[in-house]
Amino acid sequence: MRIAVCDDDDNELARLMELMKEYQLSRGVTHDCRFFHNSTEFLCGIRGGEYDLVLLDVIMPGVSGVEVARELREVDKNVKLIFLSSSPEFALESYSVGAYYYLLKPADAKSLFSLLDKAGDELRILKEQGLVLKDRKGIVRISFSELEYVEVINKTVSFHLADGEVREVAIALGDIEEKLVQRPEFIKTHRSYLVNLNYIETVDASCVVTKTGHNIPVSRQRRNQVQDACMRFLFQSDVADTQEAGTAKKQERPDGPWRILLVDDDPADCVFYSDILKDHGCMVQYVESGRDALKLAADEPYDCVLLDVMIPGEDGFAICESLRKLSDIPVIFLSCVTEADKQVEGFAAGGIEYITKDTPAELFWTKVKTRIRLSAADRTQLRFGPLLLDLAGHRALMDGKDLSLTPAEFDILWQISEQAGHIFTPEEIAGIVCGMPWDGGQQMHMSRLRRKLEKAWDRHHFIESVWGQGYRFVPPNH
Repeated sequence: MRIAVCDDDDNELARLMELMKEYQLSRGVTHDCRFFHNSTEFLCGIRGGEYDLVLLDVIMPGVSGVEVARELREVDKNVKLIFLSSSPEFALESYSVGAYYYLLKPADAKSLFSLLDKAGDELRILKEQGLVLKDRKGIVRISFSELEYVEVINKTVSFHLADGEVREVAIALGDIEEKLVQRPEFIKTHRSYLVNLNYIETVDASCVVTKTGHNIPVSRQRRNQVQDACMRFLFQSDVADTQEAGTAKKQERPDGPWRILLVDDDPADCVFYSDILKDHGCMVQYVESGRDALKLAADEPYDCVLLDVMIPGEDGFAICESLRKLSDIPVIFLSCVTEADKQVEGFAAGGIEYITKDTPAELFWTKVKTRIRLSAADRTQLRFGPLLLDLAGHRALMDGKDLSLTPAEFDILWQISEQAGHIFTPEEIAGIVCGMPWDGGQQMHMSRLRRKLEKAWDRHHFIESVWGQGYRFVPPNH
């Protein structure tokens, strides 16, 4: 793992150096760790892809940690960011740039080591399930499930994704061929092409046709091999679908609001947090015990479980471990227990976040929203013609050019694009922006967003005004 630490406090930086050494000794690993005394020194060497994890002090002279994060996101949307601060007041802003965690100073060994373990495990899983490449825009990770086919022309390899995006990388096909062909879903059809069998619609003597209409050539020497591979793959898929039909049906979730299971034995807290979630358009069901939570999670699909630690029967940590064995529902701890060792225990049990009950309401919602979105690995991008919404990087691009949206503008565009055609009232727009009643001031965000879209692509109005009602998102026809 490649780690950078940036802190202008020399004493704190020295302490973090010692903690990093202690961590590597305790885990028997060697990481590439680099330390920077100020943000300018750190940014001077940034091109994208240098680091897997960056620890940033929030308050630094000149360029703050959050501003550094924004610049870093321009060239590397996948790097994990941990913010360090002696005050929680910047936490909300840090999550707007995709913070992995917000750690209060002084960081202790238990909490820091737990985060490093968790980040390392996630990075290993990402590398096992996809390719890590560097193109002209910076570092990019391509999931195997999103990759439709690979094409090589001269010394450029083009990665064609299922959503229509193409990533071009100046490497030799041999650099990635072995990793792809050893997986059962990929086959080489031609000396210049590799295809994901999941996306093949038909096969004939000279080519395969993908579900998106691409014709991929098949060489004469590989014709029989490709046809046999397609038949075996389709047969195995049919058998698997038949065997797992009941489970798959239970896990499917119809499009609509996020469904959240809240587990808390305090009625007042249940009402308080349910109201926050419902105000942001979520559907909430709450129970008092872990036993009831496990029963519901076994039968119903949820986007997230909010789990109190101190509940009747088994505590939240034990229930979390049971939930993780049951399904891949993301679990967020919500507790009045604030001790660092308890938070570490929460992460060790499989939680993806630990929110204390003294957290302000809007920061609570921002953390929940961010974690649900980042956990939805199959929905990291939305595309509407030339408009691409990068959900993990929290940015929008038009024909590959960043629109430089503010967090509020991005959230508005994201929410309304997911319900194209639905007319959003001013009150609903206000709820997206800040969860407050409409007072007319939120109109500024919508007006700026529309101007940026129209300036970037004047051939289509993505957002239309509906007189007397509100706004709706209209995707292009092509």
